[in-house]
Amino acid sequence: MSAAREAAKRLARAVAFVLVLPLLLDYWFWSRVFGRHTAFRGIVQVASLFPGLPGMYLRGALLRQVLAECHPSACVEFGVLFSEPGASIGEGVYVGPRCILGLVRLERDVLLASGVQVPSGGKTHRFDDPDVPIRDQGGEPTTVTIGEGAWVGAGAIVMADVGRGTVVAAGSVVTKPLPEFVIAAGVPAKVLRPRFGGTPDV
Repeated sequence: MSAAREAAKRLARAVAFVLVLPLLLDYWFWSRVFGRHTAFRGIVQVASLFPGLPGMYLRGALLRQVLAECHPSACVEFGVLFSEPGASIGEGVYVGPRCILGLVRLERDVLLASGVQVPSGGKTHRFDDPDVPIRDQGGEPTTVTIGEGAWVGAGAIVMADVGRGTVVAAGSVVTKPLPEFVIAAGVPAKVLRPRFGGTPDV
């Protein structure tokens, strides 16, 4: 990447930060009134609607202030919603349009296609007590890690860790951890084959 192009990107990020400052001040105020989670969900819903390339810069500037981590090189597309401020987005990550993300750690160079859902693990709600509404039974949210360089296809639902370099086919439902450098598909997702020959380490 040329020095001029990198300088232009740094300038765009700085301008975007200035433009989202009023929203951030609003977020910090409502965090004190209603709590961080309520304020967080409101502000990321607004940010998800910023369109086009300017929208990506504005969204990035805001997410870098309200998420646990959001690398400046990450690209978060239109319509992406976050439910947890503890989410982490690493260097070079691409999050496609209309993804829904909970407690997730996206490592370097992860690709999420459109409509991917990553809830906060597979036990976000308990349902063992028939006399208590599910919403009142609590849950065990956990961080789902998608390893460096992994690619998750459109519409997949990921409730368990995905190994480095692994490919998850579109529409799959990941309920158990997947190893590194394999191709997985299905409901529930199963390893089909290694990416580079040999036998998958499962």
